[in-house]
Amino acid sequence: MKILSSLFAVAALALGVTSAVHAATAVSAKSGHIQADGINYYYEIHGEGAGKPLLLLHGGLGSIDMFKPIMERLTRGRQVIGVDLQGHGRTGLGARPISLEAMGDDMATILKSLGHDQADVLGYSFGGGVAFRLAVQHPEVVSRLALVSAGYAQDGFYPEMIKMQATMNADMADMMKDTPMYKSYAAVAPKPADFPRLIGAMGDFMRKPYDYSKDVAKLKMPVMLVFADSDMYRPEHEIKFYQLLGGGLRDAGWMRETMSQNRLAIIPNRTHYDIFFAPELPEAVMPFLDGQEKVKTWDEIVNETNR
Repeated sequence: MKILSSLFAVAALALGVTSAVHAATAVSAKSGHIQADGINYYYEIHGEGAGKPLLLLHGGLGSIDMFKPIMERLTRGRQVIGVDLQGHGRTGLGARPISLEAMGDDMATILKSLGHDQADVLGYSFGGGVAFRLAVQHPEVVSRLALVSAGYAQDGFYPEMIKMQATMNADMADMMKDTPMYKSYAAVAPKPADFPRLIGAMGDFMRKPYDYSKDVAKLKMPVMLVFADSDMYRPEHEIKFYQLLGGGLRDAGWMRETMSQNRLAIIPNRTHYDIFFAPELPEAVMPFLDGQEKVKTWDEIVNETNR
């Protein structure tokens, strides 16, 4: 099935790239578990530094390990808190349904349990949805927000993607036993036998329509949207998302006087299935998360050139 091909591609890329660069990108990490609303979440803390901590949330059917290729860049000058989301990686599935809203609340609990009143947040795909809900439901916790390949409504996907997602169910688990997706899950999951339940739960989640357009305006913190130029989201949806945030509505002005506080990045030559480990991703996102807003004006460039 086409949906399986797409899912397999994500897993193969995540597993293959992680294995190839693990030795070069390994960052010492602390780890542990935190209970939140009945889910025993696994977390890792990478890096150190005086910068604001960064909460890092992975994509569907992946884990923290998806970010290993870019972890070294993410940890420069700051601590990164990676969380395996409900049913993923080293976090058990539990008994409740998969819900972005519930996990948004859980992420606030995790940050507070680790002693952080506020953090920057970067979420990719499924993790981007969790990051979005965290920022809407607990805005006081999120300083800056970066959403990577994540939309605000189900109709942001291409129509064929919505149809494919609707076919996902627990019966697919047996067909996936020889895939990197299952093998990577079974290697770390607290209960590998839960894999069919996870596939079924994710299928149930993806079949539920959602539209968070009215919540976008609640995001008062600086927000950066990042998409691949060949993403699974329609370009119209990406631009509409940015406009709902107040960007892309007018010219920024000669002195940037009407420029939005929010940012949009489209990374070329990337897809939904390889943007999460693209070296261009941290190079685009980290200056934003670090609050580096100042750029040289044309006047300054001319004056420097004429010296």
